[in-house]
Amino acid sequence: MRKCFRTMMLFLLFAGTSQAQQLEAFEPTESWLSKIERIAPARPRVGNVAKKKILVFAKATGFDHWTIPHNVELLKILAKKTGAFEIHVGYDIGNFEKKNLKAYDAVVLNNPNPKGPKRDLFWDLLQANTSLTEKEIAIRAAKYEQNLINYVSKGGGLMLLHGAIVVQNNSAEFSKMTGGSFDYHPKQQSMHVKEVDVDHPLVQAFKGKGLTHVDEPYFFKNAYFDYNFRPLLYIEADKLEGLKKEVDNNINYVSWIKRHGKGRVFYSSPSHNAQSLDNPELLQYLLDGLQYVVGDLKCDDSPMEKPQ
Repeated sequence: MRKCFRTMMLFLLFAGTSQAQQLEAFEPTESWLSKIERIAPARPRVGNVAKKKILVFAKATGFDHWTIPHNVELLKILAKKTGAFEIHVGYDIGNFEKKNLKAYDAVVLNNPNPKGPKRDLFWDLLQANTSLTEKEIAIRAAKYEQNLINYVSKGGGLMLLHGAIVVQNNSAEFSKMTGGSFDYHPKQQSMHVKEVDVDHPLVQAFKGKGLTHVDEPYFFKNAYFDYNFRPLLYIEADKLEGLKKEVDNNINYVSWIKRHGKGRVFYSSPSHNAQSLDNPELLQYLLDGLQYVVGDLKCDDSPMEKPQ
């Protein structure tokens, strides 16, 4: 059993109130799987498409999000119900060899958080499983990172879930590809995630109402401030507790899409807790994001205008 299930109890304070809510980590039981299968979308938003092969990489070397297995099961359910995807779950660095990446239409990074302060997933994976010197590890880690960047730039899809934004957090090139790097997050709290443009095809799942849930409000740095992405969801900074820095125009984007070369990238910060997956709207949103990165769902992914 994952150690976080033995010890983890999350005490969450709702923003703006003194009422504490207690969310408990849990395993993806049969009853939970049945519920998710019942509420998950029955068909893809874009139908009559060829089945796409997806690599879901789910090996963390640092912070171990307890939702990793839940996300894996969710993606399997979406693939089974819609028939649009073929899911392959990977935990080994060998998945990032050039020849292996070529076998997939998209890669989903499912919270594979590396250790700090290095914040280099590929370095961690090599260091834990080889007897190479640090110099040799650094060379090979850089190669694997470049393999993934090249894979996307040549037309591959990349979907990053929540903590996956940290994967190569100190790499400027990786940050440019993903749209930003992780900076910090205040305590978990209730937040209302809103659509940037309610008419954008990728946010139709929320029907103009957004999503209220308990999560970590992620804040970003590096390429994030180039705004080289099309933002989809945001939270209003003045509705949150525990901010460390000022926020441009009170807007903190928590999900976006972008092009990188010939490829497509989708990032979704929601969510840290599996309880958020009880929302059918979020399940549809993630399905739509997956259809975007494989190229089936066409939409405006041009960069936004920088805030004045």
